[in-house]
Amino acid sequence: MKGPVHLNALRAFEASARHQSFSSAAAELNVTPAAVGQLVRSLEEWLGTPLFHRGTSGRSRLIPTETAERALPDIRAGFDRLSLGLDRLREGSRNGVLTVTVSPSFAGKWLMPRIERFHEMWPETDVRLDTNLKLVDFSAQGIDIGVRYGRGSWPGLVAEKLMDEQVYVVCSPAWLAKNGKLRTPTDLAGKALIHDLSVDTRLGFASWSDWLKRAGVENVDARRGMRINNSAAVLQAVVDGHGVALARSVLARDDLTAGRLVQLFPKVKWTSELAYYIVYRGECASLPKLVAFREWLFQEAASASAP
Repeated sequence: MKGPVHLNALRAFEASARHQSFSSAAAELNVTPAAVGQLVRSLEEWLGTPLFHRGTSGRSRLIPTETAERALPDIRAGFDRLSLGLDRLREGSRNGVLTVTVSPSFAGKWLMPRIERFHEMWPETDVRLDTNLKLVDFSAQGIDIGVRYGRGSWPGLVAEKLMDEQVYVVCSPAWLAKNGKLRTPTDLAGKALIHDLSVDTRLGFASWSDWLKRAGVENVDARRGMRINNSAAVLQAVVDGHGVALARSVLARDDLTAGRLVQLFPKVKWTSELAYYIVYRGECASLPKLVAFREWLFQEAASASAP
């Protein structure tokens, strides 16, 4: 039995054992049931031993023999290793898929409005976005690179600062026209505050209580108002005129530039303790498609930060 035929026969055997059916195995392998049966029989002839129990009256499922059952775990592990090896070969090229993990808000407010420029520069690389607020296991979930918001330390990952962030108060032009000019932070008394719950304040994320304290305001109740666990949704609620919010500069920049948002009290300065970091596994640092995307992120961040 030659190498490729041998491999095809092993695949047919493994799929048949897993499905306990030649027909189901054939559907998975995109061949006919007869072809699967023939491959399995050729493997049995080469081995000189049956791999499935046959001839039992009324049996509708393929039942592997004891010898086959013992061999299946190693065969499956071998196919897993082959798939991993093929992935490693693909990693050496800019062709194929680059899997990027970011938060939903960062994807919607910063990355997606810019991603077409990456596609124009590297048309051979397809980007797959994994949008998740929770931390993900890069190795287990096949993540190549990501952008995370925090203090810059994540076990097992290289972290390079991409952008710092300022925090400031925003509202919509229509809301401002309706509520009158707010000259000082004390004018926020009685106004609808919108709270961003997407990042834990224990990590250093600015809350309304923190901001009001820094601004020296005591007459505003920071406990009241709408609470939203998505920064992009917070900004949309402000654009729609539901109140005022503490905006994250990286996410709010495009809305401010377009006039959908107005910054209030610019004299109150706050640079967040948290920042955006590019993160990836150290052993993948030299992969061409990762290098290309990393360099592009730095270029876009520099452009976005320019006056």
